[in-house]
Amino acid sequence: MIRSTSWYFVVAGICSVLAGIVRAGGDPPTGDPAAGKNKFATCAGCHAIPGYTNAYPNYHVPRLGGQHPDYIVAALKAYQAGDRSHPTMHANAFSLSEQDIRDIAAYVAGFTSTAPAQPVQGDAVAGKTKSTVCAACHGPDGNSSITLYPRLAGQYEDYLRKALQDYQAGKRNNPIMKGMVATLSEQDMADLAAFFASQVNGLGIAQQP
Repeated sequence: MIRSTSWYFVVAGICSVLAGIVRAGGDPPTGDPAAGKNKFATCAGCHAIPGYTNAYPNYHVPRLGGQHPDYIVAALKAYQAGDRSHPTMHANAFSLSEQDIRDIAAYVAGFTSTAPAQPVQGDAVAGKTKSTVCAACHGPDGNSSITLYPRLAGQYEDYLRKALQDYQAGKRNNPIMKGMVATLSEQDMADLAAFFASQVNGLGIAQQP
């Protein structure tokens, strides 16, 4: 079940406040895309291969090209801290310094996608209707302008579905998302994943030459 319109305004307020806190925290260290290109080499074995899938459970490794750098930083720190449960990502992120993380984030953010919208298995039309409450943080088409929150447009459908399932199961620790997904059915998650995956001008593959 998708939450009511009133919940949209609650979430919108929370998103705006959190974004303001981040901006008020001062300027973070600047990422160096050139340095990030070299540091991304250890990530490329999974994230630079179009259509690459995780071994178990089987789902696509996420597209990172064009993702907001602030979100990449937050995600890597969450893997470091164990707020996201993924042994391989924890191992890869554990030894990264603050500068390493920001360099990698700056590098992958520089990619743009020219790929057409992906074919999806779920009901994208139903997902569009259900996505209204997501728009406060992620934008109406999944291309959020708030850099703290991830772009979802063009992300792999099965990865988005898995992420929602992980938030619901507590495998990802985020208080806003925990509240958002608490009442979602499997069909709701499938529809939302299909909608965002099918959007154009979204994420691409961060491919190294």
